[in-house]
Amino acid sequence: MARPLVAIVGRPNVGKSTFFNKMSGKRIAIVEDTPGVTRDRVYADCEWLNHKFTLIDTGGIDPMSDDPLLKQMRRQAEIAIETCDVILFFVDGKQGLTADDETVADMLRRSGKPVILVVNKIDNIRMMDGIYDFYQLGIGDPIGISSVNLLNLGDLLDLIVAHFPEESEEEEETNTISIAVVGKPNVGKSSLVNRILGEERVMVSDIAGTTRDAIDTRFKDGDDEFIIIDTAGIRRKRAIEYQSLERFSVVRSLAAIDRCDVALLLIDATEGVSEQDSKIAGYIDEQGKAAVIVVNKWDAKEKETGTLEKYVKEVREKLRFMAYAPVIFISAKTGQRVNKVLDTVRSVNEQASRRVTTGLLNDILTDAQTALQPPATSGRRLRIYYGTQQATKPPTFVLFVNDKELLHFSYERYLENQFRKAFGFDGTPIRFVLREREQKEE
Repeated sequence: MARPLVAIVGRPNVGKSTFFNKMSGKRIAIVEDTPGVTRDRVYADCEWLNHKFTLIDTGGIDPMSDDPLLKQMRRQAEIAIETCDVILFFVDGKQGLTADDETVADMLRRSGKPVILVVNKIDNIRMMDGIYDFYQLGIGDPIGISSVNLLNLGDLLDLIVAHFPEESEEEEETNTISIAVVGKPNVGKSSLVNRILGEERVMVSDIAGTTRDAIDTRFKDGDDEFIIIDTAGIRRKRAIEYQSLERFSVVRSLAAIDRCDVALLLIDATEGVSEQDSKIAGYIDEQGKAAVIVVNKWDAKEKETGTLEKYVKEVREKLRFMAYAPVIFISAKTGQRVNKVLDTVRSVNEQASRRVTTGLLNDILTDAQTALQPPATSGRRLRIYYGTQQATKPPTFVLFVNDKELLHFSYERYLENQFRKAFGFDGTPIRFVLREREQKEE
């Protein structure tokens, strides 16, 4: 299920960024008593009562200003309003109701989105009477909070998550495989989606950035059901203009990776593996997603003897941390080898879902330690007593040890290789969770 997006909007200097920083748990947005300090949207993943959502901080909306910078900030806020699921409309409880608040309220009413009216800077209970003037905005019941003093933030979060759609149990139990097609702009993501679906489901253009949002399409292939998600291209931050939609589209693209079962990382064969490809691959790996590296536009690549082997070597060298991911070469334009995509998706999804019995797992652990003794540090040697599989997608194993500080990353990599040799796990990362013997007994 997609992570809901919650946008914080309002005129300048009403405490939006202070609230954002409190929610994100760290000082991400710059906070100063100067209108216009937050010039662009900033986003952070948050969680409340097992509800995960993405919070977007926006620059202040100054409806009457002709200043070019403030106009850009206003457009950024408008984009956030257009794309989000819930809007937090911040006003200043100390300054009271202003004409600009009324103008912003009128804009929000036209959006048709759920709006929560937040009266900020209510620093104590005695100031609560001041919120009633804001009923004049016609946005609904205002809630008074203090971002600085953390007053009423729990009640506000309850209101926010109440607007989120409930997750369908039926949807959770289905065997549908969700695929996120991700990569830089103009690498052929939409062309591949259309080729797989056999129809012009999404717009295709040579102009980078044609796809602005993550588009879900459900389809069936043989006996298997899939959801394929075409996403906006993820560019380097410095290549994205303030007034463009792309900064917000990136949030949707990253959210598509978060909710998919298998990520297809598209690389342009004519350009090679770029720094941005590596960053996107890193995010996929961090999220523990099964992955397939799809080298597209192979028909346009000039070839000679050994070209494919050299290209695979380049991919492996530049994406070393994703050595587990299979590499396939296709042309979405001509359809060359596109039929291999779904077969590979099925395979890596099956590997990511694999469970290993505890008995077999501990046999492999014992054999691995016999073949290569765990390292010793300052006279103390790591002892792995036993292990058990905790989860799938990605396969996650709990290892009970005498001292988790003694596990060197090189021995962890050795264990991972032994697990892959014994069980496969092609196309998926593997995670280890260490617990010391005392933790297990508790």
